[in-house]
Amino acid sequence: MVSKFPFQEDCLTTDSDNFVVRRFKETVDSEELKWHWDEETRVIHPIHRTDWLFQMDNELPIEIIERIIIPKGSWHRLIKGTGDLSIIVEKKSDI
Repeated sequence: MVSKFPFQEDCLTTDSDNFVVRRFKETVDSEELKWHWDEETRVIHPIHRTDWLFQMDNELPIEIIERIIIPKGSWHRLIKGTGDLSIIVEKKSDI
């Protein structure tokens, strides 16, 4: 089975997909972690500490150690580290 995304996603609630857990495997190809933007503001909540990095356009990469707010339409990407990465993605309709 071919996935269109480089992660596995599970909804945290049955009535909405506003909170999802995303798991990026250590085996993901770095080429799949492309620059992209989203149509809603998102807040990333780390579940555990890793050496994976997060980068916004025109900014240096940062560690994923606390929540990260990604404004709607902002270019960003993940930079692969060692081990798997698990995060909670909170999708905001209005911020």
